[in-house]
Amino acid sequence: MTNSTPRFWRRTLCMLYEFLLLLAVWFIAGFIFHFVFRDPTAAYFKPLFQFYLLSVAGIYFIWFWTHGGQTLAMQTWKMRVVTVNGNRLSTRQAITRYLFAVIGITFFGFGIIWALFDRDRKFLHDRLAGTRIVKVEN
Repeated sequence: MTNSTPRFWRRTLCMLYEFLLLLAVWFIAGFIFHFVFRDPTAAYFKPLFQFYLLSVAGIYFIWFWTHGGQTLAMQTWKMRVVTVNGNRLSTRQAITRYLFAVIGITFFGFGIIWALFDRDRKFLHDRLAGTRIVKVEN
């Protein structure tokens, strides 16, 4: 593993690929949810469904980040998320990174655009969680 940060566009393309994989996960999770909660017209349905999908995504990312530091897309694009010291993420750091990423992406992608101006080219959620993305060489 090298200590260099992948370029912004490489990380962005990885995120787009990650989104496609996440859509597949959400599709399966949504099918299960709709099977269990059969009344989509209920007042609680929409917010509960949104929270459920957000939780499914969180479990997906947090599990991969704490078990090897790579999601499926990161494996393809040869990247890994590590602490600023190069260690594996703790569960707390992974949760923090996920929550800040959701907030940063929700606000017009500000957390992603941040990397264009950051001195270390980090996304805002990496800066706040004490993590970074590094290249993996095989």
